[in-house]
Amino acid sequence: MPGTSGPSVSVSLIGKRSTNWQALFATASTQKAFLRFASFLALIVIFAAAGFAQGAGDITDVHIAPRAKAEPASAVASPDVSTPSIGLKTTDRRIKVDVNLVLVPVTVTDPMNRLVTGLERENFLLSEGSQGQQIRSFSSEDAPLSLGVIFDLSGSMSNKIEKSKQAVVEFFKTANPDDEFFMIGFADKPELLADFTNSIEDIQSRLVFANAKGRTALLDAIYMGMKKMKSAHHEKKALLIVSDGGDNRSRYTDSEIKSLVKEADVEVYAIGLFDNSAATPEERYGPYLLNEISDVTGGRMFRVDDVNELADVATKIGVELRNQYVLGYRPINAAHDGKWRKIKVKLNAPKGLPPLTVHAKTGYYAPTE
Repeated sequence: MPGTSGPSVSVSLIGKRSTNWQALFATASTQKAFLRFASFLALIVIFAAAGFAQGAGDITDVHIAPRAKAEPASAVASPDVSTPSIGLKTTDRRIKVDVNLVLVPVTVTDPMNRLVTGLERENFLLSEGSQGQQIRSFSSEDAPLSLGVIFDLSGSMSNKIEKSKQAVVEFFKTANPDDEFFMIGFADKPELLADFTNSIEDIQSRLVFANAKGRTALLDAIYMGMKKMKSAHHEKKALLIVSDGGDNRSRYTDSEIKSLVKEADVEVYAIGLFDNSAATPEERYGPYLLNEISDVTGGRMFRVDDVNELADVATKIGVELRNQYVLGYRPINAAHDGKWRKIKVKLNAPKGLPPLTVHAKTGYYAPTE
């Protein structure tokens, strides 16, 4: 029939094959041969169906775990990953690399307190205790900085507050786009005025509304700044303190804060606006306190007697932070005993230079584990 030739051909062929099979059954021996052949075909169909069922499932369903490829000798295995296998015992080998590298930021100045740049690795000698150390890394590049400003808003700053604000603005002009900042203001207690930000304008806008009043919780503010540094994103960290000193409100003691800054890997710079006619013991102690806190970290304290010099001093500190040398060494004494290790950096300066001064942190606490 027209339009049905396909199906009729198929049926016709099947019918002929059926007739041929009937002829084969004419004898008993032929029937036995056929049954053996049919059994063989049935086994093939069963295995094929099983393979089809496995293939029809999830393609990520692995029934036979492949043998793990051997890692090259240079690869470092994750300590928490083991290779699965069937019927084989595996050994979890943990590889621990001890990278006990101590980094020492160094500032070099001439007799006129000007920065000295252009020195090389061989111009520095470094020792820990009585042992000389090999300088394994050396850098003089301007690395991104995490910096916190600790700004005095106590009542004693009332006649210096505007010039101090201007100094901070000038300091931020030395920043680079990758730096991050936060600001803490303090009077009776410290307060986070601006959290970590890359926006200098954000910091400046918070300064506009800052007023001087109350007493001076300087040590509490330094403590807050050090704790805030734990969430910094850059390896290089520094605090800039702008204050007239004379703490008279803090809960933390000077010995506690000195211990804290010795443990932290944060440089402390200070701009001291001290009154030459300080009336109280706290005010007279202010210059010594700021100098000791900054010196142990490798930073410096700049005393400013004329508030009109504030902006220039702030700019100088900013430039200094961008032009430091960073020396790295692995201590010969590898003991993790938690003890204080003294550091000394000396110069092997090129001939022809005047006597130079080195500013570097005085030591660090060894790790405990």
